[in-house]
This record gives sequence, C-alpha cells and structure tokens, in this order.
Amino acid sequence: MARLRNYFLTGLIVAGPIAITFYLTWWFVTWVDGIVRPFVPLDYRPETYLPFGIPGSGLVVAVFALTFLGFLAANLIGRTLVDFGERLLGRMPVVRAIYRGLKQVFETLFSGNGSSFRKVGLVEFPSPGMWSIVLISQPPGPEISAGLPGGDEHVSVFLPCSPNPTTGFFFYVPKSKIIEIEMSTDQAATLIMSAGVVQPDSDAQKKIAALAATAQAASAARRPATENAG
Repeated sequence: MARLRNYFLTGLIVAGPIAITFYLTWWFVTWVDGIVRPFVPLDYRPETYLPFGIPGSGLVVAVFALTFLGFLAANLIGRTLVDFGERLLGRMPVVRAIYRGLKQVFETLFSGNGSSFRKVGLVEFPSPGMWSIVLISQPPGPEISAGLPGGDEHVSVFLPCSPNPTTGFFFYVPKSKIIEIEMSTDQAATLIMSAGVVQPDSDAQKKIAALAATAQAASAARRPATENAG
C-alpha cells in the first residue's frame, strides 16, 4: 500500500499541473471564441464548411483584429480617430474616470519600460514582527506626497492576498521600511498562491525523484522478503 501511495502521489504531481494548465488554456480559448464568434459572419466561420468546430479560431481573429487596430492607431488617421474617441469619452462624467484609470494601467503594464511590479519586498504588516510580501510600484505623485506625514520618501506597494493574488491591499510605505528581496514577481505569486507550501528554491523534479526513489527503495526492501518466503 505504501508503494502504491507513492506511485499515486508521483502521478498526481506529474499530471496535476499539466491538467490544470490545459484546463485554464482551454477555458481562455473558449471564452475568447464565445466573445468573437458572434461578430464573425457565418460564411467566414470554419464550422460552416467543416463537420466540426475549430477551437481557437476566434482567438486568431481577435489577435489579427487587435494587431490591425494597433496599426490603424499608429498612423495619422488612426490617431485622429483615437483622439476624437478620447475627447468624446472625456465628456462623460462616470465613464471618463474609468477610462482614464484603465488606460493609465494598461499603458504602464504593457509599455515595457515601466518599473511597476518589477520588484518584490517585505513590509512589517499586519503587526510588528510579522512580515508580508509586497509588490513594489511607483512613488506617489506630488499631491499625495505633500499629504503624507514626515519627510521620508514613500513608495506605493500592493500586498496580494493568499491564495488569490489578484486581490489585496494597496498602501504607501516609507521607502526605508521596505526590504527588497531577490525574488521575481512570478516566484512571489507562486509563494502566495501556495500559502508558503512552494518555496522559490523548491524544484518539482526533485520531489518527483524523491518519491520515485522512495517507491524503488520500498520495492527493493520487499523483494528479498518475498524471495525468502518462497
């Protein structure tokens, strides 16, 4: 039974991440297909001419559409249309704030030259002696810096929650109170999602090898006993 349990855990470690990765990828592809396909005419859909549908066709259309949109926005006519649309949205009270905020977020994340969420640090939170992992963002603007007490330089940080790192707390911390650590944002997200179970220096292959070695040792230990009994 111990050997079967080790074999089962080894198979679970191997198949679990692969299955979840394929599931999330399939969910994303079908989600994009469900959004894009209603806008594609029936004559241009693959399932019109094939007895089965082709997953990902909507994703391909979405990629080409976004690329073409970026091409149009890069020339003079496209910039004129974008400016007109931004001025139109700027006159809507509620939509204006949402659009401007989202636009700044997307420009910062996908510009490639921003420094937001590139560094990981430790902050003493929620009480003295307890440390939490935070993602370091940009320094506050002049208006917020003027309202912060003290003369220390502050930095805006995001503290992800476990096990869902997309939610958390956002606050300003004095730069002197942050301890920067040599860890990538991917490693920090993995550490938070696993609630500390998966450490940055851990290796899944080592765990698989250890379980396989345990199973082989148990099998080798039981083989002489079986031969003596025979």
